[in-house]
Amino acid sequence: MKNSNLKAVLDKFPQCRIAVIGDLMIDSYVWGLVERISPEAPVPVVQVSKTSCCLGGAANVMRNIVTLGGKVDAFGLVGNDSNGELIRQLLREYQIDPSGVLTDFDRPSIRKERVIAGSQQLLRIDYETPTAASEDLRQELTAKVKAHIASGKVQALIIEDYAKGLFSEAMTQELIDCANQYGIITVFDPNPRNPMKLRGLTAMKPNRSEAFAMAGVPQTVQKGDAANDDSLKAVADIIMSKWQVKHLLISLAAQGMALYNEDGSSMIIPTRAREVYDVSGAGDTVVATAALSLAAGCDARSAAELANYAAGVVVKQLGTATVSAAELNAALDE
Repeated sequence: MKNSNLKAVLDKFPQCRIAVIGDLMIDSYVWGLVERISPEAPVPVVQVSKTSCCLGGAANVMRNIVTLGGKVDAFGLVGNDSNGELIRQLLREYQIDPSGVLTDFDRPSIRKERVIAGSQQLLRIDYETPTAASEDLRQELTAKVKAHIASGKVQALIIEDYAKGLFSEAMTQELIDCANQYGIITVFDPNPRNPMKLRGLTAMKPNRSEAFAMAGVPQTVQKGDAANDDSLKAVADIIMSKWQVKHLLISLAAQGMALYNEDGSSMIIPTRAREVYDVSGAGDTVVATAALSLAAGCDARSAAELANYAAGVVVKQLGTATVSAAELNAALDE
């Protein structure tokens, strides 16, 4: 599709409303410089210059939707702690209603802390208890999402699984079935550490390693032209057959993206990134952009192309970043 037509899709984003359910997190950062090695152990000493935090995980998908001009409704779990309150506060700052975010009194909120020296990530510390959420909480959250879908307010449902214990196969399939009943687009971001077999999805977006894991195939070395990657095509065939998904979008890092459709067609979309500083959150941006594009009424190929441009914007920034409608417009002009 010509970039002028892609811009026309982007102009429709403000009319789109998407429900997102998934693992909500805080991404926090310790920024500084390294000038010496510690006398206590052979590790660098980071002289801290600042700290920062932002929405992460499924909440980063939500804020990408907002910065792209769309509207979003949030569903998920947070702990009964300060990080949970911070997640709700940050959602409100993006004008996202946190009423669909429930409190899990048995598990803490998820926080990922990264230590950055200059432009190099030295360490990541995860605060989490990735045990399964209670069945009562799952049922309560599922009921909220289903009622919201039935209200007719949203055009799409994004399911973001980071394998932190929120989703079971039965719960996820129930959400997909409800969305299909009301003609709602479903976009799933899977995690092989939480193996599920789901039916009826509109689109699914694993990265290359996740796709191989989902297909149960040993991963091959990524090299050459993705269009000639027979092992990737075989993996896509397995996933398409097993899951019966309409559109499978596999992100391939420097090779761009591969799109496989239920009618047997496929295409490779070359990367738009000229500089890559940090891939943190790039997958979230791809999911948000693709879902908004599908909700705006465009075809899967155009949705994948727009998502590819959006990913090219965020990987040029350090930390978990988002892309704005203005930035995406500028990328389309280049």
